[in-house]
Parts: sequence; structure tokens; C-alpha cells
Amino acid sequence: MMSEEKTIRVLLVDDHNVVRSGLAAFLHAFDDLELVGEASSGKEAVRKVESLEPDVILMDLKMPEMDGAETTEKIKEKFPEIEVIALTSFKEKDLVKRAMEAGAIGYLLKNVSADELADAIQKAYHGEPTLAPEAAQALIESTRTPKTQIEELTPRETEVLQLLGEGLTNPKIGEKLVISNSTVKFHVSSILGKLNVSSRTEAVAYALKHNLIEM
Repeated sequence: MMSEEKTIRVLLVDDHNVVRSGLAAFLHAFDDLELVGEASSGKEAVRKVESLEPDVILMDLKMPEMDGAETTEKIKEKFPEIEVIALTSFKEKDLVKRAMEAGAIGYLLKNVSADELADAIQKAYHGEPTLAPEAAQALIESTRTPKTQIEELTPRETEVLQLLGEGLTNPKIGEKLVISNSTVKFHVSSILGKLNVSSRTEAVAYALKHNLIEM
């Protein structure tokens, strides 16, 4: 029997009041999204995460004292189950790469539509990445590891990588390939090591650039 869809708990992190107000109004328009709190700085976000227990965080990247990438890294170190979507007005390649390396599952520009942002939150909750086209391009361009340093993937690892590229979560990959979740995690870890990348998103970006998978 299918269980009822859970309401997704969302935390807003942005140092601009008007941005937080706009995002809060947007969240109230979707029945499956619940705004559980707001933070105006990275330090405040780190303090609030434990008590608020969000499922997904919308994280501004350009903030004083502690930026969004550093905040994301600190939160993911302690709460790896919480997903973070980087939301910013800027398109700098360094910001994209730092956010992804810190553990963000998505990267969107603030001009994204309400429906697109809601979809990204829902996907993040289920472990699926969402990247703005500008972010995907920046990640591809920042992947400079020479092919000579890359170990060859096994046929099974290539299958797993292909399914990562299709946005499947670990449990879904396990179901499709008829292998355990722990085996999927082992293959994903091996893929990241062989491709010399730090996240699933970077692995997919590298694979697309070097034609290791088809989309």
C-alpha cells in the first residue's frame, strides 16, 4: 500500500528580508511544502537546523561572515540527511563548484519560477539533483581532470552511473539492477573515487562531458 505523501519541511536561509518574505509567500502556496523557519545568516542557520529539523534548505550563497557554501558544508557534516538547494543571483563557476563540493544537491538562480523551485524541492527531498543550465555548464567546464588519471569503470559501475544521470536515487537504482542499497552505495563511492570527483552531480557532469553515459 502506498503511504501518504509527507509534507516537506523547508528552512530559508538568506540575509535579505525581502527575499525571505518572497520565498515564504511562495512556499505557502504549495500544500506539500511547510516553512519551518528562517535564518538571516549562515551561523544562525547552523544553530537552527537541529531544533527545526528541516528536510530541505534553500540556501543563499552570498552572505557576510559565513557564506552559503561553508554553511552547507557545516550542516551536511552533522546532518547528512538534510538536502540543500543553493539559490543565488550569481552565476560564478567557483560558486557552483564550491556549493556542489559542500554537498548541495541543487543549484538554482533566483529568477527561477515558483513551479520550478517547488519541483526542485520535491526532487531534493527524494535525493534527486536539480541544476540550472548555467550551473550544469559551469560544472562541466570546471571538470579538468585528465583522462589518463581516470581508472576504467566496470560494466556495473557504468550502469550505476547511467542511472545516476537519469536522476534515480540509490533505492531506485537498487530496484532496477536488483542489488542491495549497500551495494549501490559501494558502486557510487567507487565511481566518485575513479572519476576523482566529490559528488554525484560532479560525476554526472564529468560523464556527460566525456561521453561515458547517454542522456
